[in-house]
Amino acid sequence: MKIIDLRSDTVTMPTKEMREAIANAEVGDDVYGDDPTVSKLEEIAARIVGKEDALFVPSGTFGNQLAILTHTRRGDEIILENDSHIIIHEVGASALIAGVQIRGIKGSNGKMNPRDVERAIRDEDIHFPNTGLICVENAHSCGAVIDIQNMKEIKAIADVNNIPVHLDGARVFNAARALNVDVKEITRNCDSVMFCLSKGLCAPIGSILAGSREFIKRARKNRKLMGGGLRQVGVIAAAGIVALEKMVDRLDIDHENSKYLAVELSKFEGVEVKFDRNDINMVFFEMGSSVIKEKRFIMEMLKRNIKINGKEDGEYRFVTNNDVTREDLDYILQEIREILG
Repeated sequence: MKIIDLRSDTVTMPTKEMREAIANAEVGDDVYGDDPTVSKLEEIAARIVGKEDALFVPSGTFGNQLAILTHTRRGDEIILENDSHIIIHEVGASALIAGVQIRGIKGSNGKMNPRDVERAIRDEDIHFPNTGLICVENAHSCGAVIDIQNMKEIKAIADVNNIPVHLDGARVFNAARALNVDVKEITRNCDSVMFCLSKGLCAPIGSILAGSREFIKRARKNRKLMGGGLRQVGVIAAAGIVALEKMVDRLDIDHENSKYLAVELSKFEGVEVKFDRNDINMVFFEMGSSVIKEKRFIMEMLKRNIKINGKEDGEYRFVTNNDVTREDLDYILQEIREILG
C-alpha cells in the first residue's frame, strides 16, 4: 500500500521526467566550471529571480550560511526574525561558520516590523558590533507569507544604512503563488536570495544562491571553502532544471490541498487549526493529550501508512506536496476520524 508522507515537502520523490533528465545529463567538472548542465541551471535560476548570477549549492542551509559568510565579516551582527529558519533550524551554523552574532527581532507570523529593524541597526560605537546583514524569510517556515510592502520598507531601511539584505526564500515560489505575483516582485527587495529545488519543486537534491556577479564570484570561492565544490554534479542539476521549468505552477495544487485539509481538520473536536498561517502548503494545528497522546497518534497513523512528525512547540504540522493527492487527504481524514473515535 502507498505510504502517504505529510512530514515535509522535502520528502517528495523526483518525477519521471527528472529521472530521465538525470540519466541523460551532460556533465563535466563543476569546480573547473566545465559542467554545462550546472551552468544552464544557474543561468535559468538567475533569470527567473532577476539576479545577475546564481550558484548551485547542496542544500538550503548551505545556501543561507554561504550567503551569511559572503556578506559579513567575523564579529558582525546580523538581524533576523526570532523564529526564522536560520535561527531555529540551522544548528547554530552562523556562529560556527561565519563567526557572527544574531540579533533576533520579535515578529508576527515571521513578519518583522520595519521600525524594529531600524532600531536594531547598530550605531557606530566602540562597544557595538557592526550590523553586517539583514535576513528576511519568505515564505516563512511558520506557514505564513510576508507581504511585499513589508519587504520594500525593510530594503529601503537597509539601503539607507548600506546594509545588504539576504532572503531565505527556501519556498519563495510558494510565496509568489500565494501572493499571485511574479517571483521577481519578491526578490527585487533583496541583494541575495536562496531558494530550494528539493522541497515543493520535487528535485532530489539542491538549492540555488543568487545575487550580483561580484557576490556570486565571492560565494563560489566560499562554497569551495565550505566543502561544497562538487564535480560531475550535472546529474543532480538536471533535475533542478526540470523543477524550475515544470514544477512551479503546480504549487497551487499543494496550496489548495492544504486549505482543504485545514478546514476538514478544524471540524474535529479538540483540534485547533492555525488558519492565520495557512498561506502555503502547510497546516499547523494543536491537538492536546486530552484528545490523544502524541506518541499514540504518530503510531496509529503509521499503522495506516501515514507518516507524520511529532509536535514542535506544541503544534503538529502537516505538509501537502506533489506526492499527496486529494484522495490521499480524504483517506487521511477518514483514518484520523477512526483513530479519534
